[in-house]
Amino acid sequence: MQCAAHPKTETNLSCGKCGTPICPKCLVHTPVGTRCRACAQLKRLPTFQVSARHYIIGAVVGLGFAVGTGVGWYVLETELPFVFFITFLLPYLRMAAIVGIGFLTGELMSLAVNRKRSTGLAVIGGLSVFLSFAVSGALLRFYFGGLWSLAAVGFGIYIAVMRLR
Repeated sequence: MQCAAHPKTETNLSCGKCGTPICPKCLVHTPVGTRCRACAQLKRLPTFQVSARHYIIGAVVGLGFAVGTGVGWYVLETELPFVFFITFLLPYLRMAAIVGIGFLTGELMSLAVNRKRSTGLAVIGGLSVFLSFAVSGALLRFYFGGLWSLAAVGFGIYIAVMRLR
């Protein structure tokens, strides 16, 4: 017997549903036996089926949160000088806030799109974390400074991406 998809391949296997001859390259293991690709009906998991609507919702939530946290950081450091004094003395608090923004961005976007996951959503989440850092830096007219701040931004982006990938 010859495989239906590979006519030069000899086989003794056949689809358990339609009886089409299949070779080991073509067979798909299912809970009810071996099937051909047509009968197996391979589908992606619903978690990874992301529509354009989900991308739009994710972008609105992620970018809105990014701008909100960037402006919030600006207000925090300009309107409350005591808090600025603390963050100036403790740069670790600023870095922890950046990493926290990464986690919150990923989590809020994930909740908004019903826990869907995709590379596109991960990219939007990473860009949102960077945008939050950039907005606050642009409003404050100074760079948050140093290699450690860049490392914190990178780690925040990594956390957001992992929540959405």
